[in-house]
Amino acid sequence: MAKQNTAGRSVKVTLVKSVYGQLHRHRATARGLGLRRMNQTVVVADTPENRGMINASRHLFRVDEA
Repeated sequence: MAKQNTAGRSVKVTLVKSVYGQLHRHRATARGLGLRRMNQTVVVADTPENRGMINASRHLFRVDEA
């Protein structure tokens, strides 16, 4: 598998839906991205690992290019 060139790229991830009542996997994904409360925004590196975490729980997040 070829590595993508993502040096210096980042995305802003905002938690727009509560994790209360969600599956444990979705809660763990939000915590893994550094999100603790509603409407909190974090900037994370645009890596395949982070993109996979975002895609796994995409109904909870809003993603913008940073």
